[in-house]
Amino acid sequence: MSDMALLFQERLGEAARSVEATLRDLLSADAAGDEIARPEHLLAAMRYGVLNGGKRLRPFLVLESAALFGDGHRPAALRVGAALECVHCYSLVHDDLPAMDDDDLRRGQPTVHVAFDEATAILAGDGLLTFAFDVVAAPETALADRTKVALVLALARAAGLGGMAGGQALDLAAERVAPGEAGVVRLQAMKTGALIRFACEAGAILAEASAAERLVLRRYGETIGLAFQLADDLLDLTADAATMGKATGKDAGRGKATLVALKGAAWAEQRLRALVGEAEALLAPFGPRGAVLAEAARFIANRRN
Repeated sequence: MSDMALLFQERLGEAARSVEATLRDLLSADAAGDEIARPEHLLAAMRYGVLNGGKRLRPFLVLESAALFGDGHRPAALRVGAALECVHCYSLVHDDLPAMDDDDLRRGQPTVHVAFDEATAILAGDGLLTFAFDVVAAPETALADRTKVALVLALARAAGLGGMAGGQALDLAAERVAPGEAGVVRLQAMKTGALIRFACEAGAILAEASAAERLVLRRYGETIGLAFQLADDLLDLTADAATMGKATGKDAGRGKATLVALKGAAWAEQRLRALVGEAEALLAPFGPRGAVLAEAARFIANRRN
């Protein structure tokens, strides 16, 4: 393993530990501000859904994109990353429900609706989604109000009708009528790519970077978001459930269209290499500061779980 790969792994692991600790503190039993109470059973389900390991890749991307503009942004970036992880985990809780993908296993553990019940899983997802915007807007997130508004808007757009939720709807529809290549690209850019794009752009937003710098990180996020989904589709075909911590082979079993199914595994592997090159080129203006994010692109394209 190269020195840069080792540094990336260290930074990813440190980010995961920091985000985990932040989430534990945020999801304590103590009611905050104008909250009346935090029901014990619902809080337990929310904590189960979000404090269950994982690479914490999206918060890592927030932290590293913010670090491009100096070290002073880390406290706010950590809270924004924790908020993003709440949105991501809410999507997993709901995606695992019987009415959606109907999965019993997530990160090697029973899914929330299995460990608790369906109604509680729905409410836990609702709670995590809403809580994310609480975390960004709270006084403890030391950012100017205009910056918080920009983050809330960008996160809402990434998570909602025109982003992840819309992509999930297209994904369900694709089980009935398979889309063509352009339809699959749009679906995946919404369902998977939108939150990854936000993770990269958020660092520029909270650092109040220039519009040009924000656009570069947005495009970098779109590029690695596509790489993430391509790698995921390959793993769904080739990895086993023990390695992935969730069921595999389900896309083909449910007739879902993917770029791998449409274009083949060899094409996907070649495209992943090209996407890594595109990500590296986008980061070139940042010089050595962009090296960890460039390594993140390589990690995403070559991941094994």
